[in-house]
Amino acid sequence: MALGLLLLAAVIFVLTHGHGGVWGYVNAAAEAAMVGAVADWFAVTALFRHPMGVPIPHTAIIPERKDAIGASLEDFVAENFLTPDTVQERLAAAQIPARVGRWLAVRDNSVRVVRTAAPPLARGLESIDDREVLELLDRLVLPRLSREPIAPVAGHLLEGILRDRSHTSLVDLGVRELHDWVAANPETIVAILGSRAPWWSPKWLDDTVTSRIHLEILRFLADVRDDPEHQTRQALDHLLGQLAHDLQHDEATMAQAESLKEHLLKHPSVPGTVLALWASVRTTIVDGLRDEDSDLHARLSRALTDAGERLGTDEALRDSIERRLESIVGHVVTTYGRELTSVITTTIERWDGKEAASRIELHVGRDLQFIRINGTIVGGLVGLLIYTIAQLL
Repeated sequence: MALGLLLLAAVIFVLTHGHGGVWGYVNAAAEAAMVGAVADWFAVTALFRHPMGVPIPHTAIIPERKDAIGASLEDFVAENFLTPDTVQERLAAAQIPARVGRWLAVRDNSVRVVRTAAPPLARGLESIDDREVLELLDRLVLPRLSREPIAPVAGHLLEGILRDRSHTSLVDLGVRELHDWVAANPETIVAILGSRAPWWSPKWLDDTVTSRIHLEILRFLADVRDDPEHQTRQALDHLLGQLAHDLQHDEATMAQAESLKEHLLKHPSVPGTVLALWASVRTTIVDGLRDEDSDLHARLSRALTDAGERLGTDEALRDSIERRLESIVGHVVTTYGRELTSVITTTIERWDGKEAASRIELHVGRDLQFIRINGTIVGGLVGLLIYTIAQLL
């Protein structure tokens, strides 16, 4: 189209040349249109190659200055787009935690995430070699545990458990199971107690006493099971509290704990036991990940759904996550921003000059042709205006 307008202007110029009157105005407009068309053709062509193959200075700008253009583009992006303030502002406007929460709150989406992530997780766990785990234990985990004092950590942990009453469920389970076992095994209890009876006591007396003791044990365990404030529970809490204190402040207790730790860590069966435990846990997890109907899949899906619902309702949690995201992104941009934008320079440097010019021309060439069209039209109008003014003068 641009070339067609140039040819049309040339034809009109030839046909109206030497005529006066109105045709003079047309001739002047056609002449100026040709000038504008050729000038803009030269300008557009000079960006990508030498016009007509003539090496005129300041032409073929992109092939000859592509590296400098790439460096300038890198600086422009780094200074105006990839800055901590700009990225953090955009991140805050995106409201990523809220949107992720709304999406995960939909049960089907959580299930889809778990089903998509489960196969690669299973393959990743299976790819871990047992020898690597054993080497990690021998070279890193066990030596580190040996260097770290265990008593203060265990004491502080036990203190927190007692404060939060996290141990009550375990105590309830233990007392309930012990009561049920004693109730279901009276012969065993009677036999144990009878074995401690004097040889000279009559059997009927032994049976009466042991049966009574069995009954009292059952009543005692039932009382402990049913009464959250039972003296036995309080005594156990006091004992554990004293142990937590001694583990943190009593040197003798701390020394005993460290000695027990060293004895356990240096035992030759520890690495093998941990490795066997790891293999069992890994097998269980892998089987659960591969079975889409497994309880593990269901639990993971419920956990993601619950997390999404909490993100949707807990504004403090969303704000906390957003602050952390902004901090992480700001640090990444500040530390590695230049390395990220250097991709622009290194990529353009690898391009051949003519190839780079061709790629850019394919992207923006259509708009550049409209520059030539506009130049032809504007040139013609300006030529008409100048000719009109000259006639008036």
